[in-house]
Amino acid sequence: MSYYVLIEGEVTDFDKYKNYREAVTPLVHKFGGKYLVRGGEAKVFEGEYDGGSRFVVIEFESQKAADDFWYSAEYAEVKKLRAGASKGRALGVDGV
Repeated sequence: MSYYVLIEGEVTDFDKYKNYREAVTPLVHKFGGKYLVRGGEAKVFEGEYDGGSRFVVIEFESQKAADDFWYSAEYAEVKKLRAGASKGRALGVDGV
């Protein structure tokens, strides 16, 4: 069953975030991840949305694969590039 990492964040330093984005992409692929959503315009169908968030959805083969990526030593290093460049939250959820 697929497992999804859902990220909602706000980029606070676009130049610094660009370095993170370039470094994390091959690492996501190395761990079998596939980007389904990566930024883009969000449309509100219901509820309230302030328009400041960036959304990312990454599909992994399993929760183990997502965990292997998220808790890897390689990602710990890449994540340092994101410090001070964005803020937000990341969640994991099983697919159906």
